[in-house]
Amino acid sequence: MSDFLASDNLFGFVTGAYLVAGLLFIAALAGLSRHETAKVGNIAGMGGMALALVATLLLAAQKAELLDERSFAVTLLLVLLMMGAGAAVGAWRARTVEMTGMPELVAMLHSFVGLAAVLVGINSYLEYEGFADGVHDVEVFIGVFIGAVTFTGSIVAWAKLSGRMSSSPLVLPRRHQLNLAVIVVSVLLMVWFVALDGELALGLVPLLAMTALALFLGFHLVAAIGGGDMPVVVSMLNSYSGWAAAAAGFMLGNDLLIITGALVGSSGAILSYIMCKAMNRSFVSVIAGGFGSDGAVSGEDRDYGEHREIQVADVAEMLAGASSVVITPGYGMAVAQAQYPVAEMTRRLREKGVDVRFGIHPVAGRLPGHMNVLLAEARVPYDIVLEMDEINDDLPEVDVVLVIGANDTVNPAAMEEPGSPIAGMPVIEVWRARDVVVFKRSMATGYAGVQNPLFFKDNAQMLFGDAKDKVNEIVAALG
Repeated sequence: MSDFLASDNLFGFVTGAYLVAGLLFIAALAGLSRHETAKVGNIAGMGGMALALVATLLLAAQKAELLDERSFAVTLLLVLLMMGAGAAVGAWRARTVEMTGMPELVAMLHSFVGLAAVLVGINSYLEYEGFADGVHDVEVFIGVFIGAVTFTGSIVAWAKLSGRMSSSPLVLPRRHQLNLAVIVVSVLLMVWFVALDGELALGLVPLLAMTALALFLGFHLVAAIGGGDMPVVVSMLNSYSGWAAAAAGFMLGNDLLIITGALVGSSGAILSYIMCKAMNRSFVSVIAGGFGSDGAVSGEDRDYGEHREIQVADVAEMLAGASSVVITPGYGMAVAQAQYPVAEMTRRLREKGVDVRFGIHPVAGRLPGHMNVLLAEARVPYDIVLEMDEINDDLPEVDVVLVIGANDTVNPAAMEEPGSPIAGMPVIEVWRARDVVVFKRSMATGYAGVQNPLFFKDNAQMLFGDAKDKVNEIVAALG
């Protein structure tokens, strides 16, 4: 083993391992693009990561052995201890997290990547006692900047998604000018940092000053974004974490980290674009402040009339007499863990000859694809789960639409009220069906704080209570 570590063969092995791991990561992304291949995609990703870890450990072992035998043993022990601790925490969280907690978990994981980029950048600068290479200086500076923004931004997103922080946007005076000033000062600090040409002590001053500014910028950018834009924020932070990882790869001279970071960064950016398009938003407008409630409820002062309430027995009778039913789930379904009784209700109705389909809005829930995962978990057939664009044209021919825990994604104010905060946002046009039943605990507004005129339309009725309990009662009534 010692001879292998000291030989040139190790470099060839690691290069080959990194190449195979990179291909497996690409295969993972391809697999995750479809329900049917998602499991294979996950396995490919795990295989690529395992291979990458083994190759990286061998590199670390080679570097330690070049020093002395004691350094080798200590380094290997520390690495294995950290990997063991991380694996234990990761396995625990993976087993205990609820699907409703996945969005905030993902946001928190992004913060770890950002923090790692900051620590790698500062450590790289200290280890080599400053750099005489200006290009490397810039790599370190930009890597730390992106990592710091990702770190605090992800923590704020986690706090908002988990309810530990208000989802209302933080609107500071001249906030756009404040953000611009932070960026301009950071650029000036980078010029100073590069000009110091490797003077270690002085170089830490602009580097740490920029880090503090970037930490504030990350906090302010996400704090200024309203709850309605949180799904975009999650994908945006996913992109940031990828670019932070790529920057760390440049600093460490690790090709696989560069490849992986670029894959994550670019896929996150593409997803952010898709999400913005689904919400009729521009990416720049989301970053600049986002929409959502400023603490008030939009549309609250308008008189939409009175809502009508319906009981379980009447809903069951309506469904049994229908020829076509569409179910549009939202975050409320996830909170109630109603996906399993919904799947059972779907099975019962299909056995009775009712055509049942699902309509999924691109930003339903608080994480892209959240509802699709829940339905797949409950073994709802993939072929009856349709996207918003696929279901909207069919809704005028649908007998009954069940809105289970959704609000903003089925809100007609997006099309009918130009002054609404969600004006122009594409929504599932459920009100075009013959009858609509809305499952909700109360008449409260959705995450964006916008009143929903759907609740007061002539063909809409409210079924109040816990979604899981009500669906179970409907299943029992269907027989």
